[in-house]
Amino acid sequence: MTEKAAERKCFAVVKVRGTIRARREARETLDMLRLARTNHAVLVDNRPSYIGMLHRVQNYVTWGEVSKETVAMLLKKRGRLAGGKKLTDEYAQKIGYKSLDALAEAIASCKAEYQKLPNVRPIFKLSPPSKGFKGKTKKSFSAGGEAGYRGEKINELIKRMA
Repeated sequence: MTEKAAERKCFAVVKVRGTIRARREARETLDMLRLARTNHAVLVDNRPSYIGMLHRVQNYVTWGEVSKETVAMLLKKRGRLAGGKKLTDEYAQKIGYKSLDALAEAIASCKAEYQKLPNVRPIFKLSPPSKGFKGKTKKSFSAGGEAGYRGEKINELIKRMA
């Protein structure tokens, strides 16, 4: 069990395209990931079930391994409680962490799941990236576009969107 926890990574998934003419399976998978609108982001880990979901919707989202600093920035700037209030250090202390940075460290190392925290919104509403997307959202990242797996470069995109 400890070996599997050590190799788990936290992924940030950002929806970059609309789903007007998408297949039903892709739309249902995006609903399961809670990605209803473009520029919304979620944090998931690299379980095989999530990896399969990401491959099914790879034409509509971009994802990659997120760093602790990016998770901390997302929590401070875009993290919201159920009533729409911002996440604070008091909330982190109430659920058993010293600060939001300690909570971000636990989420980035997959010791805590963000969407399973009590009374928290599971999505981050991001703005469009400053200076726009670098490529087309219909092409994969490896082909010079924006969709699909992008590895560590997801941190740069989220910093431009937060």
